[in-house]
Amino acid sequence: MKYDTKPVISRLIQQLIHEQQADGSWDYPFETGISTDAYMIILLRTLEINDEDLIVQLTERIFSKQEINGAWKLFHDEDRGNVSATVEAYYSLLYSGYVGKEDNRIVAAKEFILANGGLEKSHLFTKIMLALTGQYLWPAYFPIPIEMILLPLHFPINFYDFSVYGRANIAPIMILANKKYVKTTKRSPDLSDLLLSNETDEFFDKKDIEEIFSMIDQGLKQLLGLPHMIQSIAIHRTKQYMLRHIEPDGTLYSYFSSTFLMIFALLSLGHSTKDPIIVKAVQGLKAMKCTIQGHTHMQYTTATVWNTALISHVLQIANVPASASVIQKANQYLIHRQQSKYGDWAIHNPGVLPGGWGFSASNTMNPDVDDTTASLRAIVRLAQSDPLFHQAWNRGVHWVMSMQNKDGGWASFEKNVDLPFLNLLPIEGGQFLLTDPSSADLTGRTLEFLGGYTDLPHNHRIMKNGIEWLVHHQEQNGSWYGRWGICYIYGTWAAITGLIASGVSKENPVIQKAVHWLLTIQNPDGGWGESCKSDAASSYVPLGSSNTTQTAWALDALMAVSDQNTPEINAGIAYLLESTHKNDWTLSYPVGQGMGGAFYIHYHSYHMIFPLLALARYQKKFQEY
Repeated sequence: MKYDTKPVISRLIQQLIHEQQADGSWDYPFETGISTDAYMIILLRTLEINDEDLIVQLTERIFSKQEINGAWKLFHDEDRGNVSATVEAYYSLLYSGYVGKEDNRIVAAKEFILANGGLEKSHLFTKIMLALTGQYLWPAYFPIPIEMILLPLHFPINFYDFSVYGRANIAPIMILANKKYVKTTKRSPDLSDLLLSNETDEFFDKKDIEEIFSMIDQGLKQLLGLPHMIQSIAIHRTKQYMLRHIEPDGTLYSYFSSTFLMIFALLSLGHSTKDPIIVKAVQGLKAMKCTIQGHTHMQYTTATVWNTALISHVLQIANVPASASVIQKANQYLIHRQQSKYGDWAIHNPGVLPGGWGFSASNTMNPDVDDTTASLRAIVRLAQSDPLFHQAWNRGVHWVMSMQNKDGGWASFEKNVDLPFLNLLPIEGGQFLLTDPSSADLTGRTLEFLGGYTDLPHNHRIMKNGIEWLVHHQEQNGSWYGRWGICYIYGTWAAITGLIASGVSKENPVIQKAVHWLLTIQNPDGGWGESCKSDAASSYVPLGSSNTTQTAWALDALMAVSDQNTPEINAGIAYLLESTHKNDWTLSYPVGQGMGGAFYIHYHSYHMIFPLLALARYQKKFQEY
């Protein structure tokens, strides 16, 4: 059976064209739950910035996400609720001043928190926020001493061994932990009734961190100066690191969490709440607010470049010509976002010209491999005829190839930032924060780009090394784990399409094993769906329902290896066609992640981008007329 995909393809194309912004971009929300909303209320109240309209709006959104049992969740099928998210919501709602402890909704939240271990069971980052605002005691030890920033690059462990997104958050935390900084106001609520223990929570087992302290101490002994002098220099160096990485919009690396922490770190160093740096940082955070279903949401960052690159490319896949106004405007936007600054990536990849793209509209110094290959796919046709785009293309391709890790894979932001020793640090979620290792999703998509859009020979060492990395990292069941998406469907889609584009035979056992896995997890309705629980389980956990985005990923992978239409592909296409008007909880289910177990992302563009990609590929491969 063949399905008529044209009406849905046409509708999706028209919707995307209609929703393009005047500057050529698409600025769909980057939605990450209620934590950023809660932190914004806490920040504004702590700084005594009484933006009542914004505080009321955020309060309303937080309440709109509360579950019947009083808890808040990170994703729909997260058991009964999430302790950290509930603590953050509870705290911010009380701090807002618009609700009291006697409110039934607050009572229910408190009962959930106490029944699930109290404040002590919060995530590390929640505890840090609580400590710096006077609700929790700072630990005596922090596993990353501030003096670490003084260790030279050639030392076995140094500050630049952490991932760039790790450094962005760790730098201000090192200052705050060193100062044991606390800032309260007359409006600060009292959360002491949420503590179940009178004992001091050290956050970390001291025995776990003795080894790293010993190693760092050995390095510090090689430095000249007394301990207090070294500490003073380290604080200054850490502050300068933050200041050097402030984006033009005032945020630190364009991330909400790092900017929030930077503001408190600067306060701990004597800056006034009226300091222009702090004022501009708050303005930068406010500028990232968006509206979702009538509620105001504070975005963790914006996904504007990512959305624009993906949409420009998929529209061209769906036969919108590169000469069309929508593509011209999008690609003009993209070419002006190609970065020319030397960011931290150059530390581990010296001698290479800048040429990457970042993720957000305000990102000027932190390019990543994924956004770069996505942007290059979008401009490939213009690069063949326009000298300006051709130059941008060459710079971008060279930068991507230069970012291959020594193990053959690609990471997101930097090269060879994967020191195994750091994973021993007792930091919750550290494997997602501290290092930036090669991943199946980045390696697969980079190979798909190099194999499908450049003239790099399949037998080139770059391609061969990438293929070997993927083959070596395939799971026993045939899948791959995807670092930035949910999770095994995401990684397997990227790996399969990357291997095929790199010249690996469809009959190769590695490919066939992966295809078999995808077929075994297809749902009876023809779709696919994976739970965010896969992260914590470190294995595939079914969602229990199909999801249009994950279905599109699986279909794209299957179509890459199939010369003929199959019943399974047809069933998946039928599901997509029937579900494009769907508006249930699966539509807003997060299929992206930043930190497993704590930070999940709902991309508001994905339910259009990836079904359009799959339907357009289906039409071209099996219905071309």
